[in-house]
Amino acid sequence: MGDKRIFAGGEFLITDAAPGEIFAPEDFTDEHKMIYETAKDFVAKEVLPNMERLEEKDHELVLSLLAKAGELGLLGTDVPEEYGGLGLDKVSTTVVGEAMGTAGSFSVVYGAHTGIGTLPIVFFGNEDQKKKYLPPLASGEACAAYCLTEPNAGSDALNARTKAVLSEDGKYYILNGEKIFITNAGWASTFIVYAKVDGEHFTGFIVEKDFPGVSTGKEEKKMGVHGSSTRPVIFEDAKVPVENVMFEVGKGHKIAFNILNIGRWKLGAMTTGGCKACVTEAVKYANGRIQFNVPISSFGMIKTKLANMAIRAFMSESMMYRLAGMFDDKLGTLDEEAKKSGAETAKAIEEYAAECSIAKVYGSECLEYCVDEYVQILGGYGYTAEYPAERYYRDSRINKIWEGTNEINRLLIPGTLMRRAMQGRLNLLQAAQAIPKELMSYSPLAVELPDTPLAQQEHMVKMVKKIALLVAGVAAQKFGQDLVKEQEVLGKVADILIEIFAMESGLLRTLKIIDSQGEDKAKYQIAAVKCYVDEMIPTIEMWAKQAVAYMEEGDMLRTQLAGVKKLARYQPINAIGLRREIADRIIDLESYPF
Repeated sequence: MGDKRIFAGGEFLITDAAPGEIFAPEDFTDEHKMIYETAKDFVAKEVLPNMERLEEKDHELVLSLLAKAGELGLLGTDVPEEYGGLGLDKVSTTVVGEAMGTAGSFSVVYGAHTGIGTLPIVFFGNEDQKKKYLPPLASGEACAAYCLTEPNAGSDALNARTKAVLSEDGKYYILNGEKIFITNAGWASTFIVYAKVDGEHFTGFIVEKDFPGVSTGKEEKKMGVHGSSTRPVIFEDAKVPVENVMFEVGKGHKIAFNILNIGRWKLGAMTTGGCKACVTEAVKYANGRIQFNVPISSFGMIKTKLANMAIRAFMSESMMYRLAGMFDDKLGTLDEEAKKSGAETAKAIEEYAAECSIAKVYGSECLEYCVDEYVQILGGYGYTAEYPAERYYRDSRINKIWEGTNEINRLLIPGTLMRRAMQGRLNLLQAAQAIPKELMSYSPLAVELPDTPLAQQEHMVKMVKKIALLVAGVAAQKFGQDLVKEQEVLGKVADILIEIFAMESGLLRTLKIIDSQGEDKAKYQIAAVKCYVDEMIPTIEMWAKQAVAYMEEGDMLRTQLAGVKKLARYQPINAIGLRREIADRIIDLESYPF
C-alpha cells in the first residue's frame, strides 16, 4: 500500500479519489482473512457461550478470556514485536476490532485494554516503560484502563483537577483526585492517568493499582454493557515514581488527544461488526417467524428494514477499512527511525483526526439504527431478554457518549478542517471561494453523464462536496472567528461531511469491485450505493438550506438557496425495487450480503 497516493486529512472534501487509491475489504490478504477468522472463532467459542456469566461481571472469567485473546495474538496487533506484540498493520487491527464488535460487554474490555489503555505506552512510553509494561499487556497477563474523565471534567478534559506534586526527595509524584466512569477499573492492573503537575501542567502517568494511595470505588449500575467494569479510580496521596511520567511534563494533552483519535477509529470498527451481526440475527429470526402462514421476511416493510440495515452497514464497513488503509499508507511513508518513534506514529495518525471523528459518529449511529430495527423486527420478543436483541439495544447506547460525545465530535470535524485551512495544510478556502463563480455557469440540465453503472451517484457525490463548501464558505464569511460559537451551523456542516465520506467510501469500494471483478459481481453493492445516495441527497439539501436560511436573508438568501437547489438537482431512482433485491439476497443467505 505504500506506493499509493497519500491523501491529507480532510482532503476527501476537495479531491476525488480513484477506486484504486483506497483500501477495501476485497483487498484483504490471506493473513488478514486468517486473523479475522481467528478473532471470530474466539468470540463464537469462548465469549458468546459465556455471555450470562460475563453479564454478571465474572472477574476470573474476564481475565481468563483476556489471557486467551492474548495467546491468540488478538491483543498485540498494535504492539511492536520487540515488546511482545505482533506489530501488524492497521487493517489487521481493524479486522480484529470488527470481529470483537460482536462480543457484547467483552468487546468493551478488549477495546479499552488494547486501545486507550495500551496505546499511550506504545506511542508515548520511553524504552524502559515499554519493556516493563507492554509484554504483559500484549499477552493479557495484565489489564489496562484509561483515566481521563472527572466529575467536573468530561468533554472539557483539560479542566482536570487531579493534582500531582513532586515529593520532597524528588522520587515520586504525589497524586490526589478522582477519575470517574473508568472502564476496566475493577480488574485493571495498569492505569493511564492524567493529572496536573502543581495544579497547572497537564501530564500523563503510568500508575499501577498496587501503588500506595490508589483505590477504586463501587461499580456503577449501568443501562448496558453490564459485563464491563466501570468504577471511579481514587488517588489519595498516591505515590507514583517519577520514572512513570509519560512523554513530558505538561504534554499530556498530546497523549490524550492522539489516543482518542485511535479510540474513535477502533470504536468505529467494532460498531461495524455489531451492525453486520444485527443483520444476520434479524434475518434468521424473520425467516423463521411465521405470520399469516408465511415468514415475516416476505413482508415488504421487513424487507425494507433488512435492506436499510445492510446498506448502512456496508457504508460503515467501507469507511472503516478505507480509513485503516489511509493510516497504513501514511505510516508507510515513515523512515525506519521514525517508525521506532511512537510520537511520530501518533502524529501520522493525527493527520486523519477528522476522519476518526467521522468514523466514530457514523459507526455509533449506524449501530444504534441497526439495533433499533433488529428489536423492531423481533417485535415483542425483541423487548425480552430471551433474545440478544434486548442486550444489543442497551449495550449500543453508550457508543454515542464515550470517546468524546457525538456532539463534541461533530464540532471537531469542521473545526479541524477549518483550522488546517487557516494553517495552509488544506486548500479549503480557495475551493470554497470558487463555488459561487462555478454556480453562475453551472447548469444541471446540461450535464451529460457517461453510461456507467454509478455515473449519477459519482456526479452527486461531487455535487454534495460543492454544497458542503458553499455552506462552509458562507459560514466562515458570516461569522469569522466567532464561527466556533455557532454550534448548530457547525453541526449541519459536520453532518454533510460525514455523509460525503460515507457515500464516497461505499461508492469507491463498489467501483473498485467493478474494475477488478466486473459489474455482475458488484450487483448488490451497486444497488446499495444507489439506494443510499438516493436517500441522502434530499436530506443533505435540507440540512444545507436550513443552515443558509439561518445565516442569510433577502436577495442573498434566495441566491444561496437557488445555488443549493441547483447543486442538489437529482433524478430519483427505483429505490424500492433495489431494496427488495438486496433484501431477497439477505433472506437467501441468512446473513449480511456484501
